[in-house]
Amino acid sequence: MTLAGNPVVMRMVGLFLVSGFAFLLGVTFIRRMRRSLTEESTLAGGSTPGESLPLHTYHAVIQQLKQQKHELQSLRLVERNRAKSTENISAAVLSHLSSGVMFFASTGLVRQANAAAKHILGFASPVGMSAVEIFRQATVSASSRPRGTVTEAVHAGVRENTASGLQLEYLTPSGEKRFLEITITPVNSSSGDALGAACLINDKTEVTLIQQQQELRGEMSAEMALKLRSSLTTISGYAGQLAVSPDLEQARQIAADIASEAAQLNHTIGGFLSGPRPVKAAAGA
Repeated sequence: MTLAGNPVVMRMVGLFLVSGFAFLLGVTFIRRMRRSLTEESTLAGGSTPGESLPLHTYHAVIQQLKQQKHELQSLRLVERNRAKSTENISAAVLSHLSSGVMFFASTGLVRQANAAAKHILGFASPVGMSAVEIFRQATVSASSRPRGTVTEAVHAGVRENTASGLQLEYLTPSGEKRFLEITITPVNSSSGDALGAACLINDKTEVTLIQQQQELRGEMSAEMALKLRSSLTTISGYAGQLAVSPDLEQARQIAADIASEAAQLNHTIGGFLSGPRPVKAAAGA
């Protein structure tokens, strides 16, 4: 939050202006009073020690107004330092978050982004960019509810004060594919005025790839079960033929077929134990 948008600072500035106006008004009034007293003293042809009292009062008022001005300036400096300290703390907290955080101003452009957002999105600095420019190569997942583009979600957060969440398949400028989960939340001032929308970005790439590998392993398990059943059925048939075969040559052939089927079965099991082919996050995966 900038100093111009801080309600406390604005109130202090207003108080400072009012005090300054009162100071000028007091100076003008005292000058007129002094001029009037001087004219009366001249007409009377002299002055008395008692007539110097308004002059002392004038200096006392001036000194008091200067003191009030100094106190107001000191108070405004304290509030400015406090606001700056709060802003620095907020920036430090955001910089240490693992989730990306961006703030879209009412214009729809990014005004602030933490280090995690820059890393996840693959931009050196998305500040000044719109949602269309940042997420131009993103595809909204079918599981997102409600459906829509990121630009529409940001517009709803800024203009319509509506929060929304989306799941994206995102492609970084360097061509790396990532699975993101973003949440758009409207940001309002203490008076209720819309300031913009915050965008929380969670990188779900690793979790999504693990889920995909588990699904692939499940498919391989089902396929391997079918192959095992088929191989066992074949071996069982060969064993039955071998048991009743009177011909030695035929028995040798059946034994060779059994060995071949066992080797095929061993190859199938070995392929399953080695795990599925890793799913890459790159665009060409």
